[in-house]
Order: sequence, then C-alpha cells, then structure tokens
Amino acid sequence: MLRFAQGESQHHRRMGRHFFLLAAAIAVAAVAAVAAPTPAHAAMVTVEEWVEVEDAPPAVTSSGSAERFVSGVPLQQVSGIATYGPFRVTDATHAALVGITDARSPAQFAAMLREHPGLTTLDLVECPGTFDDIANLRLGRMIREAGLATHVPKGGSVRSGAVELFIAGARRQIDDGARFAVHAWEDDTGHQAGDYSLAAPENAKYLDFYRAMGMSADQARSFYAMTNSVPFERARWLDAREMRGWVATAEAAPSIAADPVVEPAPQLAFVALDLDFASSVY
Repeated sequence: MLRFAQGESQHHRRMGRHFFLLAAAIAVAAVAAVAAPTPAHAAMVTVEEWVEVEDAPPAVTSSGSAERFVSGVPLQQVSGIATYGPFRVTDATHAALVGITDARSPAQFAAMLREHPGLTTLDLVECPGTFDDIANLRLGRMIREAGLATHVPKGGSVRSGAVELFIAGARRQIDDGARFAVHAWEDDTGHQAGDYSLAAPENAKYLDFYRAMGMSADQARSFYAMTNSVPFERARWLDAREMRGWVATAEAAPSIAADPVVEPAPQLAFVALDLDFASSVY
C-alpha cells in the first residue's frame, strides 16, 4: 500500500518495493493583499517532507496496466484558480501538473479544458509519475490533440511516467535547473519491459506513442531503451541538458545524449524551491 500525506490513492498496484511517505510539514507562503504586484507566473514554494522507506509484502491486484513513479522527493503545492485532480489552473493560459496521474486523470484534464478553453501551456512542476500507464498514455495524446505546450520550469521535477506527458507537448521547453528521472515500468504480474519482446503489445504501445509524438523509429527505440536501462526499483536522473539531447525542444533538436549518472531515488528529503515561471518565454 502506498500512502501520500495529501491523500490516499484508490488505484494501488503491485510494486517491486513499497514506499511509505510521511509529510512532516508543508508550508506555502501566502501573499498579502497589499503586496506589490508580482509576475503572473511567479510562485515561491517552500516544502518540508520526511520520507520513510520500508519493505512490505506485495499486494497483488489485476489491472492489466503498469505503473511508474519515483517517490522520495517533496510533493509540491501550487495554488491556482481551479483544481482538477493533479492539475491546477494558474491563470487564463497556464495550468500546472503537481501530482501523480491515475485512471481518473484523462477525464479531469478534459473537464479542465472545457471550463478553461484559453489554456495554452502545461507547466510540469512536481510530477512523480503515474499509477496507470494506459490512462497516462491516453492523457498524453489528449495534451497533444489540445495543442498545449509543455514547460518544465527551473526547479521542476518530471519523473517516470510523467516524462511521456512532457513529450506530448506540441511545443516543449526545459529551463535550466529542471530534473528528470526515468526507469522501467512494472506490470501487475511483476514483469518489466525486458521480460517481453520489443514487438510485444506491452512494449509496442510506448514505441507507438513516441512515434505519434514526432520521434523517428530509431529515436523512439533509442529513447525507450534509455528509459528501461534501469529497473523499476531504481531511477536514472537527467538534467535539463541531458534531456534536451533526447527530446526535441524549443531550445534544440535532439541528439543522443551521453549516459547520465544512475543513482537511487532520494529516500529522505528537505527542499525549499523557488519556481520561477516568469523567466520563461512562450
């Protein structure tokens, strides 16, 4: 079972390891009504979180899907004018993703677009991954169909299944200081990508997604191999420069990047982040 301080998921699936996250304190600075005007996309976020990792017996459920997320880093809170699951509408043209996606996320995203048709950009701020890869890939296609740009601000963290959502952007931007993490998925039978042939449906759906997002066949295979280069239980971290080497962005065309360092996901974290959306150019 996986528990978050901000609520418990009803979509638990089998995991290689189970994480228990206890939030010691989450403090978000409030802006006084008399304060001077600030840039439309500027936000100061201060977070404290203790993370405790314990082994637990696996709880097996049949879902027909897979999950991918990287825990152990702080969950962010971003205030907005409206909330739709893990999505926050921050102004008339911008929304932020600040949480794990699940089977409900496509419907929540669709509702957000219906009620805020002027949205043009999705800021990926604190994105641990997904509880449901099938729903997550569907959500990615919805982002592309809506023509939204995706943007990872300085201090933003996009991990695991959330990387597909970044790739889904009609236009992509990565600010220096952003971080990414990838790792292999694991299904509800305990199998990972390497347990299936590349042509098997379990793998083909990811390659098809990357091709639909504009990658060539070779780029899709190379990127997918990179994401599966570490097992489900670990994480491969990439900085902004490294991810730009793999994915076409507003800054540069992709080129196969040098291998980044493989390191375990953090297990204890205290972080204060200043996420500066105002410095970005759209």
